[in-house]
Amino acid sequence: MASLSIGAAKVDAVLEQPELIPGKRVDFTIRVNGGGAEQQIDNIYLKICCQYFVELEKRKSGDEGTVTEKVKKTCSLSQWSLPETFIIAPGEERIFNAGFILPHNTPITLGEGKVWLETGLDIQFAIDPTDTDMLVVRPDALMAGLFDGLTNSGLQLRQAECEAATGFELPFVQEFEFVPVSGTFLGRWRELEIVAWRDDQQLKLWFAVDRQQRGLHGMLSGLLGRGELHRHLEMAVDTTPEALAEQVIAFLDETS
Repeated sequence: MASLSIGAAKVDAVLEQPELIPGKRVDFTIRVNGGGAEQQIDNIYLKICCQYFVELEKRKSGDEGTVTEKVKKTCSLSQWSLPETFIIAPGEERIFNAGFILPHNTPITLGEGKVWLETGLDIQFAIDPTDTDMLVVRPDALMAGLFDGLTNSGLQLRQAECEAATGFELPFVQEFEFVPVSGTFLGRWRELEIVAWRDDQQLKLWFAVDRQQRGLHGMLSGLLGRGELHRHLEMAVDTTPEALAEQVIAFLDETS
């Protein structure tokens, strides 16, 4: 719950779901309570935001070349704003119920996947305050099935991070890094990274395998942007989670 107060007015924003799922509806209630004086509320807005990282080349001092620096960026995934200006009377309560669909590619809150609710007020003759609340985003059924299948095949999730990428509706992709700890892939390769991207018809998956000790971290989004990631699967969204997991494991077994 986000709660803001300025002057006499107080605004509370409450999400109806404690955990969010990409592609599903997010419902919320906003309560505005007037204080001892009449106030004009010009706008109330809610945003669901996430963080992602951009790699920037920076020149070192002197002639010592460049260094790569990871910089945090913020992306607004969904937002709602008050449909009209109104005046709140002393002691009055106004309630607004609304909602929106969380985008399919909202990051799952694992590792560095951070998602939050930002609530802001625009009140006449006042400094506009904002408040943030961290959110929990769980995988949808297909991604949950994929994670279960990988876990059952001896792969352990080590890291998840959103990195800048081009060619997508959002300015980033979420990368999932797995390592084999048992099963058929142990000893065959050191690390697996996956990028998933979903629309209304398909779930698209890209894979990169590291057989040596050099590591793949931070490389996958760049390879994807240059079209150099050749392990690629596309599946209809009506595929069952169990069938998806079986196809992915079979694909990895055949191609790696």
